[in-house]
Amino acid sequence: MIIQAHEAYLKKDVHMSHQAHQGLSHVAESEPLVHAEKHQTGGEYIKSAVYGGLDGMITTFSVVTGVVGANLAAGIVVTLGVSSLIGDGIAMALGDFIATKSENDFNKNERSREEWEVQNNPEGEKKEMVEIYKAKGIDHEDAVIITETLAKNAKVWVDVMMVEELGIMGINDHPEKDAIVTFFAFTLFGLMPILPYIVGYAADLKENLFPVSIAMTGGFLFILGVSKAQFSYQSWIYSGMETLIIGSCAAAASYLIGMAFGEQ
Repeated sequence: MIIQAHEAYLKKDVHMSHQAHQGLSHVAESEPLVHAEKHQTGGEYIKSAVYGGLDGMITTFSVVTGVVGANLAAGIVVTLGVSSLIGDGIAMALGDFIATKSENDFNKNERSREEWEVQNNPEGEKKEMVEIYKAKGIDHEDAVIITETLAKNAKVWVDVMMVEELGIMGINDHPEKDAIVTFFAFTLFGLMPILPYIVGYAADLKENLFPVSIAMTGGFLFILGVSKAQFSYQSWIYSGMETLIIGSCAAAASYLIGMAFGEQ
């Protein structure tokens, strides 16, 4: 059903979309309504994975291109690359954790305030919600009906107010998971540009390390972009090329900077 709904959207096929949603018609009116179309899961961590992986590869590949541009020894690539990989990976993970936790604290405080207002000033909140819907172009009478219906369930009422009034879509209860995803994505993808140099250093190989690093980095940048397309509903080719071009631009800048300093 997930794949069918996704394909229906990409193809703009209304009939296929109806088939993906047809399970709703089998839900009895006396039963709680459960949305039959199960949307893709895992999207809550895709931002951390994509940004962590992209930043990891660009960071370490920029180290590689900068060192090569400066015409320094391959051993320096390994030293700077590994230290940058670990240090920046930890910094990225901690930064993601702190940012997510701070956002959660703010969102929880706002929700507590909304719950208090709904409980202690329901009429004021109703008027506020009516005005919000009227601002969206809904007639006053319809806005009142929607508001009175939502007000029958305090939790749903607060959920809607969080989105409509404050623009807060939800609360991430596991910032530590975001941090872990960021760290492993950063180190896993960030390892690719320096892996040829690590192997070459261990096996005493010195030829063609940079071309191999370019090929591996380009390939994994494209793979990362294609993976992102599975959740962003972009064309996989467009998403892969977009990620590849962004990474290439950053690497080219580092190479040119390395060349400029290496000539001095």
